[in-house]
Amino acid sequence: MASPTKTALIIIDMQNHFLPMTGLALPNIIKLNNFFASHSLPRIFTQHGHSVAELTPPFRNQLVRKWGLDNSIATGSHSPVVAKNTYDAFLNTELDDVLRRGGVQRVVVCGVMTDCCCDTTARTAFNKGYETWLVKDATGSANETQHKRGLAAFGFAFGDVVDTDEVVRRLC
Repeated sequence: MASPTKTALIIIDMQNHFLPMTGLALPNIIKLNNFFASHSLPRIFTQHGHSVAELTPPFRNQLVRKWGLDNSIATGSHSPVVAKNTYDAFLNTELDDVLRRGGVQRVVVCGVMTDCCCDTTARTAFNKGYETWLVKDATGSANETQHKRGLAAFGFAFGDVVDTDEVVRRLC
């Protein structure tokens, strides 16, 4: 088991566009973000989207607002933001390099969507050798069925499915 100081929080796609899918998870995502920040543990944000250059003029202004990170989480943060354009935050990004340079051995994954970007990123973390926790009350999806299925599939073989309070207990 990795040391608490070798643990990073990966906050998946907490963008204005996806906020409605967080449901009751948003307060727990904020709680985890604040816990990691107050303990000087690394936090990495991901941001799903497209470059402005790829967008046609009518969509640029609309999507730039929607794809921005939610201010309640990212405000004042000096944490890395990993831009991605697939469900997997490791694929064609610098995420693995950022984690390895920081000596990270364990990742805690929260954000949206449980069964898409969170699960895919968490599975890749497992496959890359990281101890991986997926936080069930700090992830959200389009509906409860998808959320529960994503958690069950991940927990079957890839890592621990935990709640926010358990993360805090394990790291203190």
